[in-house]
This record gives sequence, C-alpha cells and structure tokens, in this order.
Amino acid sequence: DTGVAAIESLISRRGSFDYIMLETSGLADPGNLAPLFWVDDGLGSSIYLDGIVTLVDAKNILLSLDEPAATETVEETRHEHMGPHLTTAHLQISHADVVIVNKCDAVSEEQLQRVRERVKAINGLAKMHMTSYGQIPRLEGVLLDLHAYDGVEELDTVAKGHSHLDPSISTLTFQVPLLSAQQLNKLEEWLRSVLWESVLPSAGANSPKAQQACTIHRTKGRILVSDGRSLMIQGVRETFEMMVDQTPPSRSEEDNVASAAKGKMVLIGTGLAGLPFEKSLAGFLRG
Repeated sequence: DTGVAAIESLISRRGSFDYIMLETSGLADPGNLAPLFWVDDGLGSSIYLDGIVTLVDAKNILLSLDEPAATETVEETRHEHMGPHLTTAHLQISHADVVIVNKCDAVSEEQLQRVRERVKAINGLAKMHMTSYGQIPRLEGVLLDLHAYDGVEELDTVAKGHSHLDPSISTLTFQVPLLSAQQLNKLEEWLRSVLWESVLPSAGANSPKAQQACTIHRTKGRILVSDGRSLMIQGVRETFEMMVDQTPPSRSEEDNVASAAKGKMVLIGTGLAGLPFEKSLAGFLRG
C-alpha cells in the first residue's frame, strides 16, 4: 500500500517518531485503513495502530445520519446493504475507539442527550468525550496513547443485548461459554465464516448455513479457556486476531460469578438484528 510505503520511507529517512497522527478526509472509511497499519509486518517493530478517533459535530450529526446528502451515502462493499441507508458518518462512528462530540455549546441538553444515545447505539465500545470549541481535557488517553488494540477492558462496561436505536448499524453483545483448548479452532472457524463470508453458521459444521445477512465492522472479545488462559479478540472488518489478554475481567460482586465462567463478545455492524449469534456460536462449538 502506498500509505504504508510512505511512512516506512519517512522513518528510514528521518528516524523514529514519538507519534504519527494520520488525518483522513471527511468522507474516508477508516475500515479500509486500519488493517493496513495493524497487521503490516514491515511496520511491526516500530509502529502500531494506537486507535481510531472520530470527530462528531453535535449540531449536525443526527441530520447526517438520518437525512444524508447523496455524497454521504455509502454501500457495503461485500454485498448489498439491506435496510436503511448507510452513511459515511455511520462508518466513521462504528470503527471509532474514541468519539469526540464537538460543538456541544451549540445544542440544547435534550439534543445532546439524543446525540449521546445515538452514538452509543452505533458503537457501544467507543469512549465518548463531549467538547466545545474543540477543547479536550488532555491529549494522553483522549487522542494519544489510546492502546485501543492492546486490551479489551471496555468489555466490562458493555451490557449484554442489542441496541435498536439506530436502524443502520448497531452494537450486539453476547456471552461466550468457557472453552476447552480444542474448541479454539472451532471459534476461529466460526469467526472466519461471520467476518469473511458474512455467513452465520448453524449448530454444527455440517449443518446448513444462514444466508448472507450481516457485515461486521468491529469485533472485540474476551475468551476464557478451561486451562486458565484468558484470550482477547480484536477485529476490524475481515481482519481479526486472537492473542493473550493482559487485562483480565473485573471481579466486582455483581459480575463475579458470570464473568468467571464465561467470556464476552461484542460485534458492531449492519444487519445484526434478529440473528442468533450466541445460539449459533454455542451450537457450532458443540458440533
């Protein structure tokens, strides 16, 4: 990719950098860019993807989501998107690790609450910061040093279920049973079907598969294994990785029993409503 090659060339000529911030155009799809920097082996020793930040205009975002201009409407690349229109704003929010909602001073508290709820419905994982005049409380942890792909601690704050507030893109959260080491290959096979083919498998490997009905933009998960390991899943579009989780789940009194016995997966994408992801995975693991 020319963007990756340009950064490699820059580093070779200028030496190391503390931070590289890549600003894209207002119509860019971050889902096409993130995997390039995430998995490129040539950059692995000196550069890693820290996170994706999306800037939202509190005054105009609801209009952009509901009544977009022709140039703001997009189509899914792998198959035809069925249902309400999908906008660039949907894509940029759904891929974000941090959402900065600016111009909060220009709207009422009631409208600001609607913006909060709508953004959270699209992306239940992203951290949200409300600002006016572009003033953020600090750089570290807000725009820089996000380490969004190093852990999955935010899963502890995402409730199980599915948000129906936005008809185009939504966040779905479900539990993953405690897995044996032998079932990890089955889990990866299930993920390849869902993320690569947009196909939700039925109960067993030899059972009929559901028709293509969804596209996953972002995947995060914590998988607990019976041998004591805790693994995390990170995914952007078709690209996903399973690795050792360095951020074990919280153990508050309320979630101690459930979190100790089960993992959790969060999917952000289109066409999720009504599809039995948790039942599909559980059945596939047994098959």
